Amino acid sequence: QVQLVESGGGLVQAGGSLRLSCAASGSIASIDIMGWYRQAPGKQRELVATITSGGTSNYAASVKGRFAISRDNAKKMVYLQMNSLKPEDTADYVCNANMRAVGAGWDAYWGQGTQVTVSS
Repeated sequence: QVQLVESGGGLVQAGGSLRLSCAASGSIASIDIMGWYRQAPGKQRELVATITSGGTSNYAASVKGRFAISRDNAKKMVYLQMNSLKPEDTADYVCNANMRAVGAGWDAYWGQGTQVTVSS
């Protein structure tokens, strides 16, 4: 069973930092783009950042310069370093990856999410 599991969320004061991790596991043949999305209460899910297998990253304008996405292809992990956090960054952060399971085609997979709360 292919799955994504996030960790690293929590409560932090404004201006602080957190690092989120996401591990892909199971019978995985290949991983393409990995990324992070977030959803705040009452709002739609939005893209935070993505990164290709070659390391090309893309960020939402609201986090550019404060957040950094990275990945370890050998470990099948993606990370999100979040600095200078603001109360408006409070949301459930969800990991996403386009993966091909062994014996199957490409599909989009989602983690369960990890809560990030930034206090003012």
